[in-house]
Amino acid sequence: MLFRAAVPDFNLHPSAASRKDAQKQAKSMPKVVIYTTLMCPYCVRAKHLLQRKQVHYQEIRVDLDHDQLRAMMSLSQRRTVPQIFIDDFHVGGYDDMAAMEARGELDPRLGL
Repeated sequence: MLFRAAVPDFNLHPSAASRKDAQKQAKSMPKVVIYTTLMCPYCVRAKHLLQRKQVHYQEIRVDLDHDQLRAMMSLSQRRTVPQIFIDDFHVGGYDDMAAMEARGELDPRLGL
C-alpha cells in the first residue's frame, strides 16, 4: 500500500495568477503617448503597429484640443502628427517608430 503525503497546493488559481502577471507586466511596461488627429493615415499606422505588439497607449487628439496641440509642439518641437513618446523618450513620428522597429530598437524600448 502506497501512502501519499499531503502536500499543500501552492499554485495560484489561474485567474489570480493571470491577474498577478498582468499587474507585473503593467508595472514593467512604459507609458506610451501618441498625439494624433482623426484624418491622419500615419497616425493609424502608428496605432496599428502598437496594437499588433499589444502595447497599451494613451491617444491625445490634438485636432479636438488646441491646448494639447501646443503641448505636443512644446514637447516635440514638431508640428506634424503623429508624435509618439515612450515614457520621456521622444520617438518622433510613424516613420521614426518604423525605423526603430526595423533596427530592432522598438521592442526593448517598449519593454517587450
